[in-house]
Amino acid sequence: MNTTPANPAVSLRAMEPEDLELLYQVENDLTLWDVGSTNVPYSRKLLREFIVNSTGDIYTDKQVRLMICAGGLTVGMADLINFDPTHLRAEVGIVVLAKHRRQGIAFKALQQLAQYARHTLHMHQLYAYVDMENLPSIDLFKKAGFHHTCTLQDWLFNGETYQNAAFLQFFL
Repeated sequence: MNTTPANPAVSLRAMEPEDLELLYQVENDLTLWDVGSTNVPYSRKLLREFIVNSTGDIYTDKQVRLMICAGGLTVGMADLINFDPTHLRAEVGIVVLAKHRRQGIAFKALQQLAQYARHTLHMHQLYAYVDMENLPSIDLFKKAGFHHTCTLQDWLFNGETYQNAAFLQFFL
């Protein structure tokens, strides 16, 4: 059975070659394209190269992807992207597979990501853009300590209409 316990221990780890199928599943999930910046499918070959070529050094890659593990399973990923080494800030992206949502996993992963950014990377702030209609995600980020500092008008395009986005910041 592929379910996680009701209150699983959550950890973050580096990507491994074995994560290829999960990356392929998430990156090609059309339901997630409206909440992220992906709007083209990714091949297994391209994702394999991404895993192999990732140094794990945010200063080199300007991003770092960490896999979210809970209950002995890999259930999602957390990204720090658009890293700005001058201002020590990065954008946060997080995805938990649908069957593992609403269990507190994303919240615990965000807490750990913030600790990693603060204590290991010595960053100043994290931020996220979230569609104003995506209330579960806005609530998640607020619960994790992010503050809705402004609303960006017509910021996200879903293929048909423009959506307003909440700009959320977390000062470390």
